Amino acid sequence: MADDKVRFGAIGLNHDHIYGQTNVLLKAGAELVSFFAAEADLAAAYQKKYPQAKLARSADEILEDTSIHLIASAITPNERAGLGIKAMQHGKDFFSDKPGITTLKDLEAARNVQAQTHRIWSIFYGERLESAATIKAAELIRAGAIGKVVQTLGLGPHRASFASRPPWFFNPQKYGGIICDIGAHQADQFLFLTGSETAEVVCAQVANYHHPQYDGFEDYGDAILRSDNATGYFRIDWFSPDGLNTWGDGRLTVIGSEGYIEIRKNVDIAGRTGGNHLFLVDNKKTEYIDCSKMPLPFGQNLVNDILHRTETAMPQATCFMATEIALKAQAAAKRLGHLK
Repeated sequence: MADDKVRFGAIGLNHDHIYGQTNVLLKAGAELVSFFAAEADLAAAYQKKYPQAKLARSADEILEDTSIHLIASAITPNERAGLGIKAMQHGKDFFSDKPGITTLKDLEAARNVQAQTHRIWSIFYGERLESAATIKAAELIRAGAIGKVVQTLGLGPHRASFASRPPWFFNPQKYGGIICDIGAHQADQFLFLTGSETAEVVCAQVANYHHPQYDGFEDYGDAILRSDNATGYFRIDWFSPDGLNTWGDGRLTVIGSEGYIEIRKNVDIAGRTGGNHLFLVDNKKTEYIDCSKMPLPFGQNLVNDILHRTETAMPQATCFMATEIALKAQAAAKRLGHLK
């Protein structure tokens, strides 16, 4: 790329994660040029936050702007694959909120177009990429701090806040199901922390245990994964109580042959303040590490990848594989509770 600055546009503002995506890019030195949302209220809120950006007349106006290198999007999940394919066909890289893709058919199409165009398709697996403690855990694992990783345990509870949710949030045809959605974070973490290229879904479950008024909505999910390197279990849900001072008490445990690491991502309940707490236990000590001031390299790495056509932020194969694992677990999941 001849330019020394990445210029990007935002299309689809249907989830507030678009603000996190935008901030990651701006912090890394990218320039927000324009944006479009079909919903006037969403467009107005985004314009207020980022007055430097032009409100485009249509998505096509941004796609056809040859000065723009990257499209960022948090459009309704089932529309993300189609938009990403269109972006790549217009010669642009694509940065999607998760879930980046909601069906295996769309995943195959995305892989094919990416292979043809050689554009970057990045998915914002924020529970790793924006978690300083998880980044630190990976650094310790690579340095041999706990020996060979044999198992991961990921817990991803979320606060539902139903009153503020749009209609698509309750429709699994639009958000893909709970494992497709927030389980994608867990699949990504498993691959990254175990050094696995792929994984088999051993078993999976989804349920509507407590919200029968929302037909088809999944408030719980779990799965067991297995690779040549390790095994993993994760549990995700929409049961975080309102009394918690954050959206979810996310936890991650990585068990190695010589020790283990436990991460409290967002809160150490009745303990230390803030988030990004890491506990390391090995054969000599038990150690606490405050990771709250660690740098988060993802945004800068993604910008550099766009400029130099590299894969430092996340290998393309891994990005798609995490989604594939989540989609296969979703498809294989036994349906429990009020689910038909």
